[in-house]
Amino acid sequence: MKPSAPLTQDASAQDASETAAALVSALRGQLIVSCQAPPGDPLRDTATMVRMARAAQAGGAVAIRANGPDDVAAIAAAVPLPLIGLWKDGDQGVYITPTVRHAMAVRAAGAAVVAADATDRPRPDGSTFADLVAAVHADGGLVMADISTAAEGIAAQRSGADLLSTTLSGYVPGQHRGSGPDLGLVAELAGRTDLPVIAEGRIGTPDEAAEALRRGAHAVVVGTAITAPGAITARFTAALAPDAR
Repeated sequence: MKPSAPLTQDASAQDASETAAALVSALRGQLIVSCQAPPGDPLRDTATMVRMARAAQAGGAVAIRANGPDDVAAIAAAVPLPLIGLWKDGDQGVYITPTVRHAMAVRAAGAAVVAADATDRPRPDGSTFADLVAAVHADGGLVMADISTAAEGIAAQRSGADLLSTTLSGYVPGQHRGSGPDLGLVAELAGRTDLPVIAEGRIGTPDEAAEALRRGAHAVVVGTAITAPGAITARFTAALAPDAR
């Protein structure tokens, strides 16, 4: 699904609200598949990510999460599902859609929802998460706040975010990272905020995905366990190692 056109003076706020509500409603209780591959991965090319997104659609995913304007644009042209777009720039500090410029490039490429780091860390250009939200909303898009704590989720709601995602739990320096998803954070966000909570991060099995919904998640994002055959293979290899038997 390509993004809605930017709002004009003739477009009512009610129309925009209804469009956003319909998109969010379509995600309820469903699977979003993250189609990404890091630099150096054998699958790291845009054509492969398009095929991955098509396979995810065939398996029943209702939306795709994709990284970078090139991948977002190519998937938007090939797959008729809502796109949650982001732009990873670097690998330290705030690097998931770190600036308004990154957000608007992802939006222009075809993302209906822009995912961005909404932690309390400083952004590289000195802007705020609220600045990013305002820019995306002015263009008719929605914003998913990638957070690591309940406090960050509450702050993101105050800044105007449309959805909250637990993407960054355990990935901020100084935080404990468990081996599985942070279902406690999912439940806390569901109980303390009014926004749809998207469970994301280290969801490795269908049972974990289903449990996330039971804990209050609006929808679930799965990436590595579906779209990273190298990581999946490594899990099997480790289980078969002599010292693991």
